[in-house]
Amino acid sequence: MEPRRKIAIFGATGRTGKAVLELAVEEGLEVTVLVRDPARLPTPLPPVRIVRGDARDPAAVAEAVRGQDGVIIALGTGNDLSPTTVMSEGTRTIVEAMKAHGVRKVVACLSAFLLWEPSKVPPRLLPVTEDHIRMHRILQQSRLRCVSVMPPHIAEELPLTRDYAVSVGAPGPSRVISTRDLGHFLLQCLGTDRYDGQSVSVCQSYARE
Repeated sequence: MEPRRKIAIFGATGRTGKAVLELAVEEGLEVTVLVRDPARLPTPLPPVRIVRGDARDPAAVAEAVRGQDGVIIALGTGNDLSPTTVMSEGTRTIVEAMKAHGVRKVVACLSAFLLWEPSKVPPRLLPVTEDHIRMHRILQQSRLRCVSVMPPHIAEELPLTRDYAVSVGAPGPSRVISTRDLGHFLLQCLGTDRYDGQSVSVCQSYARE
């Protein structure tokens, strides 16, 4: 029997991170999560290894990254749209830990706004988009096997289909993706080199009742 793949998820208490976590456990992966508050993880609690800490804390991040086959970054700010460097600082710390511990594959969830003309990004979303840009720059310069996933609107109420459109370097034909389809695609990217070094959009046209 082949050993289970080991992955670390950063941002596992957010919408996208929770979806990735649940799908990873369903797939039988060995999962480590770094969280500030374990009480915010899904209940009942999936069988995962929990490291308590902040993504900007080098010691905590190193503990989560050590021994992994790959990393998923799904850091976010929730509903806080104010200027921030939390995501980019966390990404830098994760990248440094990956290099130190020989972990080469990372899949990061960013935003479709990075594929738009900057002038078309809604002003209220510019501060968060600017930090996504900083995240992307860190990943591009990391020399890791990195996939930058840039989804459009993420909808929790839409289903898991495992059938979606993937576009490289350009927005897709739809402006929505379900949380679980996004989580599914992030996990798929860990298991292939097809999109390494690429910025990709993933979307779906869902039939609404």
